[in-house]
Amino acid sequence: MRQDHLFFLTLAILCLVGSGPASAQQPDTTHHPFLTVNGAIDGYYRYDLAHTEANDLTSFTHSQNQPNLGMVEVKLEHQTSRFDVVADLAAGPRENEYAVEDKGLAKTIKQVYLSYSPLTWLKVTAGTWATHLCYESPDASANRNYSMSYLFSNDPFSHTGIKAEITSGKNGFMIGIANPSNYRIIPDSGHANKNIIAQYSYAPGDAVKICLNYVGGRDITDNRSHQYDLVVTAKAGTLVSLGLNATINRSSLAIEKYVGSRSWYGSAFYVNLDPKKWLGFTLRTEYFNDNQGVCLPRPADVWENTLSANFKVHGFTLIPEFRVDYADNPIFFHANGSPATTAANFLLAAVYSF
Repeated sequence: MRQDHLFFLTLAILCLVGSGPASAQQPDTTHHPFLTVNGAIDGYYRYDLAHTEANDLTSFTHSQNQPNLGMVEVKLEHQTSRFDVVADLAAGPRENEYAVEDKGLAKTIKQVYLSYSPLTWLKVTAGTWATHLCYESPDASANRNYSMSYLFSNDPFSHTGIKAEITSGKNGFMIGIANPSNYRIIPDSGHANKNIIAQYSYAPGDAVKICLNYVGGRDITDNRSHQYDLVVTAKAGTLVSLGLNATINRSSLAIEKYVGSRSWYGSAFYVNLDPKKWLGFTLRTEYFNDNQGVCLPRPADVWENTLSANFKVHGFTLIPEFRVDYADNPIFFHANGSPATTAANFLLAAVYSF
């Protein structure tokens, strides 16, 4: 069965379950606005010290010495005590890169999903949504660094399918079946394989949360991939908060009959300091190992350090940022075009959320 047929069948089943006798006996008495609307717009200016955009090997900031639009986003949501319907629409270069496998108007769909909660501890979601992997978000308004990590840039961006989420005390569980990562609709030339997505989360208190994430299966050309991801967040009062992301990806090729495997892995550590409500600082220190040349132009280990400030006025945030990347192989360029092991850039971003 094609994924689009499965998706609409799932929606129909969820609606029938929600409108059955149990729903009639327990009417929805929760008062929610019929429709809530929020969104964001962001843009940036990036200046590479070697005067080239080729030194940018991560997502969403592919420019040099010019102002650029990031993304314009509008999120529509209708919510009751049992149902949550979300249509998250966006446009701009950031969205075009996020919806990497889509074409035409489909590129404006960031997330569209229906969630149904038959019980307080169970939620079932069908549709397309942003990935559960990684500390960072595709939304500029949800990040404190504007430029993205190597981990995020090589993670899946989105999943399309169905998932179930269960909460039990301090524990959370998620399991789902989805198209190969980033594919809303599998092209006719591809194989309609399915991936398993999963998450276990544990929150011992309000200050700490731990998430173990997984996605794995075959892509549209039958190559195999398994990715394991860890995200930890912690707060030390209102002044300091920390984040940790660690990931390993292993893959094997169908054309090689899955003999041998290739891998990449890395970790990123985030230190957030908020001396004032209107002022914050974030230092991201990341190590990315791609010694087999899976993701980078050539095999390399990369260290990157990014320091960002956040100046906030109501829904507006100004983000000046300085970033330095170092690799043990020359994957970057000097101003004269010769290979380099180091790249540095300054970036100024503006984000407005409503």
